[in-house]
This record gives sequence, structure tokens and C-alpha cells, in this order.
Amino acid sequence: MSSSNSSESELLKSLLEPLLEDFQYWFGRSRTFLETTEVLFLTAEQQADLLARVAQAQLEVSAAQSLFKAVGGQAGIETSVLAPWHQLISECWQVFHRHRLAGASPSVQREAQE
Repeated sequence: MSSSNSSESELLKSLLEPLLEDFQYWFGRSRTFLETTEVLFLTAEQQADLLARVAQAQLEVSAAQSLFKAVGGQAGIETSVLAPWHQLISECWQVFHRHRLAGASPSVQREAQE
């Protein structure tokens, strides 16, 4: 491998690995929040839909991480794939923010179903 390709690969790896880790972190937080908190300004259906989209995005990010590792960081991810994840995280942040503004701290926790 040429020095130029090696440098590009290292740059890609240094940018993409932390980005994918950040997506996993925020999707994980979002999922936990949506599974354990009743968001009063969302209908049950809206909250379930958001949770389902977060869970799907988590699976997609996991697959991207696995593929990225499998090829040794030699491949990137199209922005058309990253953009919907970013939009979903922004949507979750808006829900978090609105929930906090509504004075829901401490959060209304759902009863554990047995």
C-alpha cells in the first residue's frame, strides 16, 4: 500500500470510528430514555415509532461498524447513510430538550412490566 493510501486510510479511520461510536452512544441513550420514560407530549404511537426507528438505526450502525472493522478501515460510509442517523439523533435531542423544558425532571418512569 502506498504512503498516500495509508495516510488516507488512517484519516478515514480517525474520523469514522469515533463518529460511529458517537452514534451508538446517542442511540443507546435515546433507546433507554424512550423505553423507560413516558414522554407526555408524544402519543404512545409516536413514542413507539421513534423507539423503533432508534432501534433500527442502532442495528444499522452496528452493521456499519462491523463492516468497517472487517475491511480494516479501508472503506468509508456514504453521507446518504450517515445523514438519516444524524437527523434521527437531532430529533431525539429535541425530544430530550422539550421533555426537560416541560419540567419532567425527575422523569416520569414507566412501571416495569412483568
